[in-house]
Amino acid sequence: MRERVVIVGSSVGGIRTAQELRRLGFDDDIMVLGAEEELPYDKPPLTKQLLVGGQTEDQISLLGADGWDGIGVDGRLATAATAVDIDERTVTACGEQIDYDYLVIATGVRPRTLGTGVESVVSVRELRHARSLRLRLAGGRPVLVVGGGFIGAEVASSARTLGADVTIVEALAAPFARAVGAEVGGHLASLHRDNGVTLLTGVGVEAVEQTSEGAVVRLSDGTTHEAGTVVVGIGTTPNTEWLDGSRIPIDDGVLTDASCAVQAAEGVYAIGDVARSIDQGATVYRRVEHWTNAVEQAHIVAKQIIDPTARVPSARAPYFWSDQFGTKIQMVGRPAESDSVELRRFPTPAGEKTIAIYGRQGAFAACVTFGWPRAIATCRSAWERGKSTEHVLAELEKLSSGAPVGA
Repeated sequence: MRERVVIVGSSVGGIRTAQELRRLGFDDDIMVLGAEEELPYDKPPLTKQLLVGGQTEDQISLLGADGWDGIGVDGRLATAATAVDIDERTVTACGEQIDYDYLVIATGVRPRTLGTGVESVVSVRELRHARSLRLRLAGGRPVLVVGGGFIGAEVASSARTLGADVTIVEALAAPFARAVGAEVGGHLASLHRDNGVTLLTGVGVEAVEQTSEGAVVRLSDGTTHEAGTVVVGIGTTPNTEWLDGSRIPIDDGVLTDASCAVQAAEGVYAIGDVARSIDQGATVYRRVEHWTNAVEQAHIVAKQIIDPTARVPSARAPYFWSDQFGTKIQMVGRPAESDSVELRRFPTPAGEKTIAIYGRQGAFAACVTFGWPRAIATCRSAWERGKSTEHVLAELEKLSSGAPVGA
C-alpha cells in the first residue's frame, strides 16, 4: 500500500525534505503545499545578492530545470493549509481534505510589523517583498531601517551599496546586541558607520505618517526623520495559527523532540523556523531561525520517515552567516549574555582577520568571524568536541600562521 508524505511549506526546509526522501529511496507519494504563488526559492539572497543584482530570480530557485517533476513531487502553489486532524490524519487546504501518513510542518515565520498600514513601510520575507524593495531602492530616496538585527543590517548594507542614504533605528543601546552582545555589536556598528550608515540607538518608533515622497517617522526621543522607504526588521512570529485546536503542542513554535517529531501526534514532524526543538539530553527548547538548521532538520526527518529506528545525530554546532559590505560574517555556537568575550585579531597571509571568542567557565561557547571562513571549520569542530577557549585560540594561532590544525 502506497504511503503519502504531506509537507506543508515550500521553503528550503520543506523542499530539502522532499529531495532527501527521494535521495534515500522513498518511492511513494510526496505532496508539498506552498502558501506563496512563487515556485520554491532560497530566502537568504532576498536581503543580499538579489537586492543588489548579484543574483537573478532563476539563480535562487530551489528546484532544477524540471521543476516539481524533477523530484517527482505533487507541488501545489497558493495552497495554504488551514487545519489538521491528527486522529484522521488529514490536512485541510483550500477546502480539500488531504490524507497523510506522515506530515512535515515547515510553515516558517512571518515578520512582525509596526502595524501602521503605511504604504512606504515594508518588510522583506518573501520574493514579492524583495522585488518591491528593489524598485524602491532604484529611486534613490533615503532608507530608514527599523531594527538593528541581521536582517535589517543586510538590507542597510544592500541599500548603501546601491547609493542610498541609510539610517538604522535600534531600541537597544547597541545594534546587533541581541544576537552577539554589546562588544561584538559595537564592532559590527563600526563596520556600518565606516560605510556611511547612520545609527540611532536607544530609541524606538512612535509614529509613521505617509507623505507624497515616502514617510515621516517620529522617534521616542522626539526627532523626526524623512525616508522614501521604511524597512522593518523587528523579529518574527511562527506560522502556527492553522494548527489551533489540533492538540499539536505550540509554544512560540511547534514543540518537537531531537528527531523533530511531535510527540503528541504520531507521524507528525516540524522543522525550520517554525519548530521549537530540544537537543538530546537537553532541557531547553529552542527555535532557531537559521538556514543551516532547516536543512539539517530536513535530513533528520527524511531519515526518520525512511527508518524510524535510525539514530538521531548528535547536535551540530549552530551556524549562521551574513554578508555585509563585502564582509562575510559567520557565527558558530550560542552566545549568552553572561559569556566572557575576547575580540582578537590574527595576522594571516591574506591580511589581518578579526574573530570574537565567547567563553563559558573556560569552555568554548561561540565565535563570530569577520571575513575569515577558514576559522569557522576550526571553531565548529571545537564546539562539537567540547573544547576549551584556550584550545580554540591555540588552534587559531596555528591557522593564522599556516601550521596544521587539528581541532
